[in-house]
Amino acid sequence: MAAPSKQIERSNATAPETNPHPAVLTGAEIFLSCLVAEEVDTLFGMPGGVILSIYEALPEFPSLNHILVRHEQGAVHMAEGYARATGKPGVAIATSGPGATNLVTGLADAYYDSVPIVAFTGNVPSSLLGNDAFQEADIVGITRPVTKHNIIVRRAEDLAQAIKEAFHVATTGRPGPVLVDIPKDVLLATAEFDYAAASIDLPGYTVEESFTPEDLDAVLALLQEAKQPVLLAGGGVINAGAHAEIKAFAERFNLPVANSLMGLGGFPTSHPQFLGFCGMHGQYWANIAIANADLLIIVGNRLGERQTGKPDRFARNAKIVHIDLDPCTLQKNVDAFLPVQGEIKNIFQQLLAKTEDLTPYRAALNTRSHWFRTIQSWKTRRKNQPTLEGVLTPQYVLDRIFHHLPKDAFVTTEVGQHQMWAAQRFNLDRPRSFISSGGLGTMGFGFPAAIGVQAAFPDKTVIDIAGDGSFQMTLQELATARDHGLAVKVAIINNGYLGMVRQWQDKTWNRPSQSRMTSPDYLKLAEAYGCAGFVVERPEDVDTVIRQAYAITDRPVLIDFRVREKADVYPWVPAGGANEDMLVEE
Repeated sequence: MAAPSKQIERSNATAPETNPHPAVLTGAEIFLSCLVAEEVDTLFGMPGGVILSIYEALPEFPSLNHILVRHEQGAVHMAEGYARATGKPGVAIATSGPGATNLVTGLADAYYDSVPIVAFTGNVPSSLLGNDAFQEADIVGITRPVTKHNIIVRRAEDLAQAIKEAFHVATTGRPGPVLVDIPKDVLLATAEFDYAAASIDLPGYTVEESFTPEDLDAVLALLQEAKQPVLLAGGGVINAGAHAEIKAFAERFNLPVANSLMGLGGFPTSHPQFLGFCGMHGQYWANIAIANADLLIIVGNRLGERQTGKPDRFARNAKIVHIDLDPCTLQKNVDAFLPVQGEIKNIFQQLLAKTEDLTPYRAALNTRSHWFRTIQSWKTRRKNQPTLEGVLTPQYVLDRIFHHLPKDAFVTTEVGQHQMWAAQRFNLDRPRSFISSGGLGTMGFGFPAAIGVQAAFPDKTVIDIAGDGSFQMTLQELATARDHGLAVKVAIINNGYLGMVRQWQDKTWNRPSQSRMTSPDYLKLAEAYGCAGFVVERPEDVDTVIRQAYAITDRPVLIDFRVREKADVYPWVPAGGANEDMLVEE
């Protein structure tokens, strides 16, 4: 018999009793009051003409910490970093026209990576909408493909409901970004405010589970048969808060566990069953283990092509169980022998409850030691540790950064070669400690994301692993970090190239073209922004500088690591290739 579908509610969905004497507030005051009611403590934004009423009222809401950015794209990336580190929705605010359109890249990034963001934009007065007014943009139309939900609010009376619905959609089901557009006249108008009375009315929006007890029994039957199983955990495990259940399940059945890039941190990297991350630049042994698995249990992973390589050769020897909350993810990119749709934490709690007695699985469990020995032989054969006497290699720099990193630290990355080296060497055991742009691959993401993380955790070490190309896209946010006393560390892997572009040009095209680039003098840049700065050119100086940088807690820190120019990332699966045919280091 099928299990009844279950509506998944927000944990704080219980509302207080309706206020019999609601206050009359302006739209701007209603907006800020709604943020307080949603327990928002930090918002990232920049004032502009149509939202000045919000900034006029902001000092009356001292519980709201506003981080003034230097570019609106920085605001939404900071909100992403905050959301991914805390699990709470991030909030960004921008003015109309170019302020609103500057959010689009970050919204798309959050959409691909399932990050709960609520973005608010001002717009021109309602009477001017559609008239090509100064700084008017149809931001609702522009962002429709890259948001879970968006809305333009036409009346101050509707503002509280729209905001409550925005937070509900952003944080339930598969998380994602929501945009609320508010015309200037709505912010200036007055209306009664009673947040408890604002209802959520979203016809067609449901978050249901369709898995059955028979589905769970089928998963367990496959585990009884498997001799070479692998569990592949994606970012959905972290979003679901299911890391403890995944760890317990993997330990109970002695499963090797690989992560996707977005899943890093969802399984302890120090655990003896951890394989590392897999995919285009994943660990050799992780990719080979998946290629040789007879059972692959995939959890919370959308299986993009950078993860799977050639789809029809991905895990072709395995029966695939794909578990995900989002039904659109199942059977989209890879055919699964058993798709299971539902909330990940709930599914694994039930699987654990069904398997307290391991007697039926003893025969399968007895094969695991041989399987782990085989995987260990692949690890021994391929260790990515290039050493060049007297040369500062990016791989060595990343090794030492992670060696000295406190265990309660957070890591963000930009996008490129440095991102892949960082993922290969990531060594923290906590969920939400590795924050990178996965689906969209947004250069310039890591530094503002690190500011968002540091705003949430001002007493923790937060380091952005950056390329010289990526960092130059959002480096103006140094002023934001300095003004707010956020001691973000930035490790610039400075190779004088758009490194990943150069690698592809060298290996798959005829010549490098327009991938060579210069950088500013980062020491002078740090000084100009009131930050600490270091330059490292020799391997023997790396450890000393890293220790000094981690010890600075009162201002941002830049470290310019001038590394070997033409180091390449291996393993590497060229586009369209199969993961098991990956190229390895020369």
